[in-house]
Amino acid sequence: MLDIWSVNNRNFNALALNIFKNQAKNNEVYAQYLNLIEKSVGSITHFSEIPFLPISLFKTHPIKTGNFRTNHVFESSASTGSTTSKHHIHCINDYHENCLKIIENRIGPLLEYEIFGLLPNYLERKNSSLVSMVEFLMQKNEQPLNFYLYNFKELDQKMHESSKKKLLFGVSFALMDFAKDYPQSLSDITVIETGGMKGRKQEITKSELYQILQKSFKGSTIISEYGMTELLSQAYSDENGIYVCPSWMKVLPRAVNDPLSKHRTIGHTVALNIIDLANVNSCCFIATDDLGKIYEDGRFEVIGRLDQSDIRGCSLMAI
Repeated sequence: MLDIWSVNNRNFNALALNIFKNQAKNNEVYAQYLNLIEKSVGSITHFSEIPFLPISLFKTHPIKTGNFRTNHVFESSASTGSTTSKHHIHCINDYHENCLKIIENRIGPLLEYEIFGLLPNYLERKNSSLVSMVEFLMQKNEQPLNFYLYNFKELDQKMHESSKKKLLFGVSFALMDFAKDYPQSLSDITVIETGGMKGRKQEITKSELYQILQKSFKGSTIISEYGMTELLSQAYSDENGIYVCPSWMKVLPRAVNDPLSKHRTIGHTVALNIIDLANVNSCCFIATDDLGKIYEDGRFEVIGRLDQSDIRGCSLMAI
């Protein structure tokens, strides 16, 4: 795997440009996209100028740099009748080690924790990158696979029996139900909420969710994870719910109504473009369907989704 863990602000631009040139040459879908938007590779001198591939193309095309075969394909959730996104993984071990590096940078040594997963909608489907990550972290800790669907009583019991600090990965709607039925008095819990409210409960803001969880899990640490099928890296929030990227990941703004334009207004609502250098075998430059705000120090928040996001992207690639 490319040594992305040594990336810093001084070498990020050079590394991003080198990867861009390689993917422009060896990623068939990305190369076609660049050709259709008439973007010359030689005209790019800074990572902020690199064109971002519409994320919807992961639903319709295999996004691969180079020719490789894999036994691992991550797949997104999908509503009835819709198409899922697929991410072809070159090396599952690289993904897992990347996840471990990021989470330990946020919470400290993993061995200090017993890990629990309250991920019903992810466990109920195949090929979830989140389940793959959490399962790896549990195995790394040489602990039982503590996954739970809706059996809150058993989860509550197991957490109280554990003598270690607790790390609870949970989808938002299930965390809210668990918090309501089994408020925790344990002060050594770190809760990582992974989103996933859509279609289950009324949408609420991140701050409202934090208030609910902090009220029920008194003294615990509440963290949000920003991750997706199409990315191999995750961003975790600070205590205010604002996301912080690892050094090899950057979030850049674009205008909401023009996928090819840049929007440089700090602190205003923009669509989010993401550079994830861990995506070296797929595409590192992704135009997401998320709306958010980006701050001068690189932190960001997510406040919603583009309207009709499933029909946006590059219609030129409908082949």
